[in-house]
Amino acid sequence: MSEEHAKIAVIGLGNAGLPLAAVIADSGITVTGVDINEERCRRINRGDNPIPEEAGLEELIKAHGGKRLVATPRFEDARRCQTFIVIVPVFVDSGNNPDFSIMKEALFSLGRILKKGDLVVLETTFPPGTTEGVAQNWLIESSGLAGIDFFLAYSPERIMTGYSISRLREFPKVIGGRDEESGMLAYQVYSKFICNLHLVSSARVAEMIKVMEGCYRDVNIALANELFKICRKLGVDFFEARENANHQFCQIHLPSTGVGGHCIPVYPWFLIKEMEKREHFGNCSLLRASREINDEMICYWAERIIQECLKINKPLSSIKICIKGITFRAGVKEFYHSRNLGLARLLMEKGLDTYVYDPLLSESDVRAKGLRYIDPKMADLLFDPFRLTFECPEK
Repeated sequence: MSEEHAKIAVIGLGNAGLPLAAVIADSGITVTGVDINEERCRRINRGDNPIPEEAGLEELIKAHGGKRLVATPRFEDARRCQTFIVIVPVFVDSGNNPDFSIMKEALFSLGRILKKGDLVVLETTFPPGTTEGVAQNWLIESSGLAGIDFFLAYSPERIMTGYSISRLREFPKVIGGRDEESGMLAYQVYSKFICNLHLVSSARVAEMIKVMEGCYRDVNIALANELFKICRKLGVDFFEARENANHQFCQIHLPSTGVGGHCIPVYPWFLIKEMEKREHFGNCSLLRASREINDEMICYWAERIIQECLKINKPLSSIKICIKGITFRAGVKEFYHSRNLGLARLLMEKGLDTYVYDPLLSESDVRAKGLRYIDPKMADLLFDPFRLTFECPEK
């Protein structure tokens, strides 16, 4: 790796970008972090960690914020860097099509400072073919450079919120280039701060690896949810059956209220939509069915909650129901695609006297979501969506 390419900019200092920038800085490399959130940049530069739930990040920000890691809202401040790592979100719209608006804006801004010989590595999860397709085209259009004038690669983030630092330092990470030369250069750069790194044959392969992981989880969670419902109809303890069914050749996942977060409920749509666009509908039937099964789990649990309410000697309309936790995952203050939040809202739509308690949220946080807060002890029925348990607290 040339000394020039060791000057790294990370574009996007969110839940994925900031831990990555901190790990790079901790490896001894100077990092310029670019993020449009000016307050976040100020906090980082004074050593204040804006993601307190991320284990190990506070120490790194305190040690390197404003020193080896300098955050800025201005792309121009990263002009002297030779490696640009882009890690901004791609969501799906109301029709489950990928929404590239944030990515496009970031790449157009980056293109204005991109120079001949620079390396761009994309880390955002998106449909296979994006790196060599629209992403490259946006960089060419905004920079005025030819595609051969800069190097381009892809290395999907493989972190987990709350465990990002350990994942970056220990978990296998893949990287692939638009061409062989880009892949080799990107591998050399990343080897300076990623220990368990694997070079694959192309950016498209690296893109597919990440999407496949999300699809695997979604399909297997859907299977667990379906088996869970079947077991109840057959009078079988699902958890006992699962414990004894699992071995090295069989790993049944845990059932749930569905699948939430920025990853698993989103990635299957990248492949579903691409296959539908090509009119290969039969190639994505399992992925679509899994999405439907997981999204419909809040309807299943709403009915289960009503059944439990009917066991209580009070009119249904006067039973105080408490959902204990509305984030998409326990211990993480995030709500994107949260099925637990969806469940609380569904119960309200059904006219039930529904409340929320979440150890991560204040009463004002709950109200800001359009929900009502309650002390769990004051509820008639308490449903814990993370443990899938019911409780009738004693008054």
